[in-house]
Amino acid sequence: MDLRIDSKVTLNNGVEMPRLGLGVFKAGSPRDTRSAIRWALDAGFRHIDTAPMYGNEKDVGAAVRESGLARDEIFVTTKVYEAAGYDATRKAFDASLKELDIDYVDLYLIHWPNVERVACWKAMEEYLAEGKCRAIGISNFTIRHVSAFLEAVDVVPAVNQVEFSPFLFQKELLEFCHARKIQLEAYSPLTRGRRLDDSRVVAVAKECGCTPGQVLIRWALQHGLVVIPKSSRKERIEENAGVFDFPIDSEQIAVLDSLNEDFRVCPNPEDLP
Repeated sequence: MDLRIDSKVTLNNGVEMPRLGLGVFKAGSPRDTRSAIRWALDAGFRHIDTAPMYGNEKDVGAAVRESGLARDEIFVTTKVYEAAGYDATRKAFDASLKELDIDYVDLYLIHWPNVERVACWKAMEEYLAEGKCRAIGISNFTIRHVSAFLEAVDVVPAVNQVEFSPFLFQKELLEFCHARKIQLEAYSPLTRGRRLDDSRVVAVAKECGCTPGQVLIRWALQHGLVVIPKSSRKERIEENAGVFDFPIDSEQIAVLDSLNEDFRVCPNPEDLP
């Protein structure tokens, strides 16, 4: 698989989305967040993922404006969280756009499925038609959630962002979304560091001449996912960008595929009310 740091996937509406992005959940102070984004952009990242609940949309927008890059060179994702329906979603989107202080967002997601999903989606479809967001999608939706959702809406989500790693290898969800032209996107691909010392991951890393974290990111990329590792440290961000000069071969992929233990570092969407 020919992968580069500027590699993109084409979403089901024709929008191109960078395959590697920076997550900024708990990125730290405003200064820390802006520094992390600057380092990421310097390292070649062109995709930043935020959300209102992260409390840093303002800093993300400032970093984008201060980057010196054209707006259309940086892919910005934000989300709607705890919206009660149509009116609340419109209010939430307007608030996010004001916080970001940019003309549009590239991707707008329903953050969790425990909302009035169809009413939220109607508002999101309108913003999509108005050009205020270039693509709309969902996050933390299981096969059950996606199936019910698709029966109720007209616009197929462009993206489903979920927790994904070899230790939470959601193969059925990946295949289900792929068949419906929904791009799967992986957050927490590094398990927040909790499985980086697994002996099997360490062994693959030694064979590839890279770090365990790079193995986990590269594994997700080779499975066709968009991947958004989070870090606020310059050296770690640069490490996460350095996953394009080595492949993981089929035998190593098979080892990593076998690691699934349904291990999560975030809530299970099926446990939500």
